[in-house]
Amino acid sequence: MSSPLARLSQMGQSIWLDTFSRTLITSGEFERRIRDDAVSGVTTNPSIFQKALASGDAYDAQLAELSATTTDLKELFVALASTDVTDACDILRPVWDRTDGGDGYASIEVDPHFAYDSAATIAEAARLHDTIDRPNLLVKIPATEPGLLAIEEMTARGKSINITLIFSLDRYRAVADAYISGLERFVDDGGDPSTVHSVASFFVSRVDTETDGRLDAIGGHDDLKGRLGVANARLAYAAYGEIFAGERWERLAARGARTQRCLWASTSTKNPAYRDTLYVDTLIGPDTVNTLPDETIEAFQDHGDPRPNTVTEDVDAARALLGELAAAGIDYDDVCAVLEREGVEKFEAAFAELIAGIERRLAAVAG
Repeated sequence: MSSPLARLSQMGQSIWLDTFSRTLITSGEFERRIRDDAVSGVTTNPSIFQKALASGDAYDAQLAELSATTTDLKELFVALASTDVTDACDILRPVWDRTDGGDGYASIEVDPHFAYDSAATIAEAARLHDTIDRPNLLVKIPATEPGLLAIEEMTARGKSINITLIFSLDRYRAVADAYISGLERFVDDGGDPSTVHSVASFFVSRVDTETDGRLDAIGGHDDLKGRLGVANARLAYAAYGEIFAGERWERLAARGARTQRCLWASTSTKNPAYRDTLYVDTLIGPDTVNTLPDETIEAFQDHGDPRPNTVTEDVDAARALLGELAAAGIDYDDVCAVLEREGVEKFEAAFAELIAGIERRLAAVAG
């Protein structure tokens, strides 16, 4: 019998690795994950690179070589990260070829300090696409309001984008609209939309962490805890079915356009009271991606029991939950706004620590 993760793949869900390092590549572990755990993509972000660069000396040789031409710390980071992500794209290229561009992607994120600057985000996204220059690269752009302009513009240029830090249903719809508008502009300029790929990264466990904390502060609503993350994602998937249908989308689909798949991010369980595969079991469905860290991959391979289309279950109950939470005093819009702001701040802090780490390694290499 195939493994639990292989069965997820057979159900139409892609499993992408939510961790990364140079050692993962050089040790052969990344290729093993692809072979044994049905992994068909990888995502990176400032936090992931900060941990990778802080562990061991895998980057020292390249850092010493690069330092002969520049000591600009961000330029050094971009060079180091671009090397890793280029290698990941090349390892995943057979997956990309086999699926005709439907899977096999590696992601790299723009500088989080540009999250509220459309022009800077566009310039950095374009630069990363030019630097790495692989058809199976996704550049990650945050789903802030200024990020929406960058999403549309980069899509209109025919570039593949991973939209990150999505928390609210309204923002998800705006992200999807930006993608479709960008595709329409690309097609009007003579572009082939089948060459453009996009995923919308909807964060899950962080929603429960924030909401549960607020429910604890109110008191007396334990039955509502640990439910909004999954409900929110299921409502996003229901919206996906509505958005990528109808006359507007069909015109693009007839030209070969691909839907912008929902990607479930932040899917490791933060609360030990919840089962460790909660955000995998409940969000299985076709045309979706789930990004999993090592520990969640191992847990699901050990005791996961995949059932098809769980992401479409209890959608009416998910809608009702929003009303129940509001009646309990939970402001859904404020939850999402706080999570977006904190998400940007966490990535900014990780990026700052990453740059400081490069400075330390540079000094050690020079010494």
